[in-house]
Amino acid sequence: MLRCPLLLCLAFGLFGCGEFRQPVESPSDPTSSDPLNTKGPEQKPREKQPGEPGKGGQLLAGVATVEITNKKSFTANDPLYVKALVMKNEITTAVIITVDAVAIGEIGPIGNDYLGKVRAKLQKDLKIAPEDVIVNASHCHGIVCADVDEKTIEAVKTAASNMVAVKVGVGVGNENRISENRRLKLKNGKEVDVRHAYAMPPDEEAASVGPIDPQIGIMRLDKKDGQTLAVVYNFACHPIMGVPSGENTADIIGFASKVIENNLSECTIALFIQGCGGDINPTGYKDVQQPRNAEPLGNMLGLSVLQAVQKIKRDDGGVFKMMNEKIKLPRADLAERIEALLAKQTRLLKSLKGTSLNLKTFLELVAKYNLSKEFPSYYSHRYLAEKLLGRDELAKLDDANRKNLKA
Repeated sequence: MLRCPLLLCLAFGLFGCGEFRQPVESPSDPTSSDPLNTKGPEQKPREKQPGEPGKGGQLLAGVATVEITNKKSFTANDPLYVKALVMKNEITTAVIITVDAVAIGEIGPIGNDYLGKVRAKLQKDLKIAPEDVIVNASHCHGIVCADVDEKTIEAVKTAASNMVAVKVGVGVGNENRISENRRLKLKNGKEVDVRHAYAMPPDEEAASVGPIDPQIGIMRLDKKDGQTLAVVYNFACHPIMGVPSGENTADIIGFASKVIENNLSECTIALFIQGCGGDINPTGYKDVQQPRNAEPLGNMLGLSVLQAVQKIKRDDGGVFKMMNEKIKLPRADLAERIEALLAKQTRLLKSLKGTSLNLKTFLELVAKYNLSKEFPSYYSHRYLAEKLLGRDELAKLDDANRKNLKA
């Protein structure tokens, strides 16, 4: 199914996608001094004429990127960016902001006041309504600079001051090599997460894993001269692979966007919109044989986007509208589950006993006592000789070792 690449509270009816119901359009205000003319003169609906731009007139767009890497506290493997795409016609203005950060508020270095500050400033200076601004964090674990809000406003203003007429098209790509579902279903009906914080269950206990979403939603904006101005792409995955150096990184998305930008026009900016990646990890996330490296995964994602971008047809026409919808997500009642886990924790803590073994001696004994149940400590002939002489030193040693292994 075709997925429009702009999620959350922004939706577009573009070129074959059809018109959306109940559009929320900017009110008219002919006297506005708005530099973006976001509230143009009121127009009566009329049918589009052949060769004429879509309803609302010619679509204009501007893009900008500003680096937001924290260079004071962390060394960087690659830069982090805030990117802005501003789109408008005579009726509607929409702003898409993408941030290389773990989240907008709540967790990570971006504060809870960021969104309000950015939207308020854009409303004051550019007359852009708060509901017409969408901000999306890639969910990479990179660390951004302290003045990320000011950098964001700078990016939007730069994009808004460089608007050009564009043709737009949408399409889809596919990438199923770089992601895996981290929810592992066990044969006993339970589920576990594939995380660095947790040990994995025995292989024989695994029954199945959850699905991934390999589809890439893509929007392409080209200038009239044929150069690609922007590519907006939507994909579901946690970009948390990291790099071998362990340094600050935009992760998979940083590398993917670089591949897209380097292989299209000189001015192209690639903006990533995170999909439903809640339980989607990078493939090989728990690999202990190879260094953690997001670059090969990002390269594959970027190439898959490019393959799809080449097939997208661009057009002047279509319908450009904003839609806003608040969705209340239900929260699970986990009180009973938490109580059961706390009881299990208490029971396990009480079961712990002292042992004279450390990891080195424990591993050695585990190997010996699993290789040979009857004669673990030496060759069989010594056990047989002790039995013939009426001695049991090795038997007692084995008994003591087994008790320490169980402790």
